[in-house]
Amino acid sequence: MAAERWLFWHRRDLRLVDNLGLAAAAAATPAVTGVFVLDPAILSAADMAPARVWFLLESLKELQASWRKAGSELLLLQGDPAEVLPQLAKAIGAGVVAWNRDVEPYGRERDRRVAAALQAQGQKVLVDWDQLLVAPEALKTGGGDPYRVYGPFKRNWFGQVERRAEAGELALRPAPQGLLAYDGELPVLAELPSLESLGKPFSGADLCPCRPGEAAAKQQLEAFCDGGPLLSYEPGRNMPGESGTSALSAALKFGTLSPRQAWDAAQQAKALARSDEQRESIQVWEQELAWREFYQQALFHFPELADGPYRPQWKLFPWENDPDRYQAWCDGLTGMPIIDAAMRQLNESGWMHNRCRMIVASYLVKDLICDWRLGETAFMARLVDGDLAANNGGWQWSASSGMDPKPLRIFNPATQASKFDPEGDYIRRWLPELSHVNTKDLLSGEITPMERRGYPAPIVSHKKQQAHFKALYASLPKA
Repeated sequence: MAAERWLFWHRRDLRLVDNLGLAAAAAATPAVTGVFVLDPAILSAADMAPARVWFLLESLKELQASWRKAGSELLLLQGDPAEVLPQLAKAIGAGVVAWNRDVEPYGRERDRRVAAALQAQGQKVLVDWDQLLVAPEALKTGGGDPYRVYGPFKRNWFGQVERRAEAGELALRPAPQGLLAYDGELPVLAELPSLESLGKPFSGADLCPCRPGEAAAKQQLEAFCDGGPLLSYEPGRNMPGESGTSALSAALKFGTLSPRQAWDAAQQAKALARSDEQRESIQVWEQELAWREFYQQALFHFPELADGPYRPQWKLFPWENDPDRYQAWCDGLTGMPIIDAAMRQLNESGWMHNRCRMIVASYLVKDLICDWRLGETAFMARLVDGDLAANNGGWQWSASSGMDPKPLRIFNPATQASKFDPEGDYIRRWLPELSHVNTKDLLSGEITPMERRGYPAPIVSHKKQQAHFKALYASLPKA
């Protein structure tokens, strides 16, 4: 008797190793076929960054080869998943369609439509969590509510992660082998589309530190954790001129790496750590994984975050949204070197160092008095690792409108540059036209007209704008 055919639907889990939904499917039957749907609602969106499309397509190329090596294949569809997936399931005779769950509002609604369409024609659906170490439903306060503050969330999250690890629930699953391919013609795409055909050309592949594909994610994780930057992550993570971060944000966003693989590598590094400083650095990186899951669970429980500020008084803030100032920020032409270097890095490579993300966000919101949602959209339209939960959470944190017990935080860009790029290496890397300027002036932005050589003068005064922002903030009704 032939084995029952299953479909496994990849979304943000573009790997075979430690893929929980795929492992469950392969344990049920060897007759598993993979599928990925090129969804126009996602790929054609105005804020779909060309860098992300590049990362996606390159990762899918490798994933197709991995499926062939495992004995089956990864099929490609294009269209509304609620229409094309049921059609494929019927054509291939699949009894079950499996996938891993998503936290984003669009993804959850899409999945409900797909499940309803499949069940209406007699197929079963199997879904579970994969992209998180702890399911969002499992993390609640003592009163049974979702967490709104990171600190208490972090304590509960670490406790649950450690308990799950001790129980063997975080053990890594190997890639399936010996799968059985479907033998027959199917209505699928013959090949992946090109970036150009999708209207998303990307020229920053050589500059982007995030490398697509499961193999590259594994290599980057090993290089980071095995005697690499992880051991000096604190304070190296804050220095944009150094290679002090993992550059695995896109891998975690697209699932070419699982959070369990990241956690496991951190535990192995911790076991070999030789000093308290190294152990502290590893712990700080673990806390970054916790931040990632805090924002994911926040979006899951509070989907309205995607539409506006968490704190209701911020809906009344009198944003100025000067279009010229906003465009100067987007183009890296504000006259403040650390801001412009960071925006040039983003525009050219599709990625920006996290410390710089905080600096430029504070500058847009609290120096230029532009609505944080403009920055959120600009980032999503450029970032290779653009993730709704993380991006929204980061911007609301910077704007003081989110789940943050400290309501007002303003970064001085010159102070930030002096502290985290003290020699000006990062600024000179991305603003070569200022390579001749002495370091003190480069960091402060106080560059003489003669030395500027065409580089713009500062479009605003931080001191004046800080006072202006505080006055506007003081006019808001208290929560």
